Amino acid sequence: MLLEISDVSLLYGRIQALHGISLGVDEGEIVALIGANGAGKSTTMRAISGIRPVASGRIRFNGDDITKLRADLRVVRGLCQAPEGRGIFPGMTVLENLEMGAYTRRDRAGIAADLERVFGLFPRLAERRKQVGGTLSGGEQQMLTIGRALMSQPKLLLLDEPSMGLAPMLIQQIFSIISEINSQGTTILLVEQNAQQALARADRGYVLETGRIVKSGTGTELLHDPAVKEAYLGVA
Repeated sequence: MLLEISDVSLLYGRIQALHGISLGVDEGEIVALIGANGAGKSTTMRAISGIRPVASGRIRFNGDDITKLRADLRVVRGLCQAPEGRGIFPGMTVLENLEMGAYTRRDRAGIAADLERVFGLFPRLAERRKQVGGTLSGGEQQMLTIGRALMSQPKLLLLDEPSMGLAPMLIQQIFSIISEINSQGTTILLVEQNAQQALARADRGYVLETGRIVKSGTGTELLHDPAVKEAYLGVA
């Protein structure tokens, strides 16, 4: 298993945000983590990427225990997050933002190849490579966020709410690109409020409620689960 989270709890001060959650991601999969606002989805991502320390439990990545490993060293090992809210460098150009994604690398030929890969996935970024990131549209900034994460050559790409704030047409485009990234060999853990789109593309999924995993199954199983349909897909 590429990523294995075992009985992880996490605190914000005295508030317990995660209550002993366990989940796994196999190499080559898209795994979706769905849930309502405040369920703990982004907190789970922060625990995996090392932004927030866990109170208890264990996180293993590619066979190694990374529970106490620094966030930057997790990136070096191949674990990279495209954060919620985009978080680009607004004063840098598109190209400079993408180059920042490769800051841990020294293989110039590989970086150049991955830059062309990103421009192939996101032709709009190629057109705007010299444009300052802060002047891009919301959809273009989301593309830039994902592209920057890909420049680190992740073994596991963490996508946190990639469709947030986007128009329906752009949402469809972003999810199609996510499927393409996966088909090119990148494993993906996807946190997403758009449960319909996420589960339709996921090999497996988990449902998180108030910091606890309450359901798991294949994407298809969860799409057709009556409780999931009522709570997250708007189907009574």
